[in-house]
Amino acid sequence: MNRIEQKWKWNDEKFKRRIGTTKPVFQMMLEILQAEHEKLHKIGGKPNNLSAADKLLITLKYYREYVTMESIADDFDCAKSSVCRSIHWVEDVLSDDGRFQLPGKSALMTGENDESKTVGIDVTEHPIERPKKNKRTTIQERKKDIRLNRKSLRMLKLS
Repeated sequence: MNRIEQKWKWNDEKFKRRIGTTKPVFQMMLEILQAEHEKLHKIGGKPNNLSAADKLLITLKYYREYVTMESIADDFDCAKSSVCRSIHWVEDVLSDDGRFQLPGKSALMTGENDESKTVGIDVTEHPIERPKKNKRTTIQERKKDIRLNRKSLRMLKLS
């Protein structure tokens, strides 16, 4: 019995709580992904270890439970890079389809009733911003250290 069949037996409340979507929405996502998966592998090629359903489960687990990709890779018996590629593939396919895309800023601004506006917040990870290192600042610091070391050596020789 595969992972989807196990989860499909859950009642609606447990499915929504654990997976993060309702069964009809999950089924719609799965149909979109399976159609794209068949298009990609129509010509042939190496079969994937992960099915379209597994890739969808990986993505939803990553968003729902905030677990690391390494932990998900252990659960699905694959590499961390496969998990990362799966998440990006699912995101791209579902956003290209258009049914699972958030409305843009203009759609929010043109709403008739200000109280019923929906706002989506992007909580993806961003790289840490660090100051740029350049030759000028690095060399000055090294020169300061060299001068201080020479002075301390002279002081030791004098005493």
